[in-house]
Amino acid sequence: MSKTTKILIVAGFVAVIAFIVYSTTGLAKVSCEVCMEFRGRTSCGAAAGRTDQEAVNTAKGIACSDIASGRAESIACTAVAPKSLDCK
Repeated sequence: MSKTTKILIVAGFVAVIAFIVYSTTGLAKVSCEVCMEFRGRTSCGAAAGRTDQEAVNTAKGIACSDIASGRAESIACTAVAPKSLDCK
């Protein structure tokens, strides 16, 4: 393998790592904690996102995954208004 090929491989690897770090830390501007109540059960979830709506939707999905069983219940749970919502 030539020296140029090795340099390109290392540069590509560094670029991929930099992109992963940037995408996981640099994009989240809003952090939300949402508590959901569904069929008598309550669960809270926290998430971060670029917008309020993105963070809320993700946190609702996380909270509902603990209290809903199956896809149909998860969809029904996320359609319910949050019991509490705190975004920063």
